[in-house]
Amino acid sequence: MRRDVFQAIADPTRRQIINMVAHQSLNVNAVAEKFDVSRTAIYKHIKLLTECGLIEVKQKGRERFCEARLEKLNQVSDWVAQYKQFWEQKLDSLENYLDELQSKKDK
Repeated sequence: MRRDVFQAIADPTRRQIINMVAHQSLNVNAVAEKFDVSRTAIYKHIKLLTECGLIEVKQKGRERFCEARLEKLNQVSDWVAQYKQFWEQKLDSLENYLDELQSKKDK
């Protein structure tokens, strides 16, 4: 199955993991300790995040560290931007319409 960044951020646990490693590189066990679920579940989340390109796991000695690779989040930002522009245009049109109504009422 092909993974994408939208699938990665769909889960709140994965969003928390991204937030944690965005601030500092953490070993996998340190990440897992922050959650009330099994280590296996966290490893699966980390694997999906790695497949999506949002996290890179690097071996340092006997430990594996998670590092954020947040460039892929630009895909989400770009997707949201198109809808932001759409709604800004709609709201601008509404504002113009309300201004028109107000000016007719003031006459």
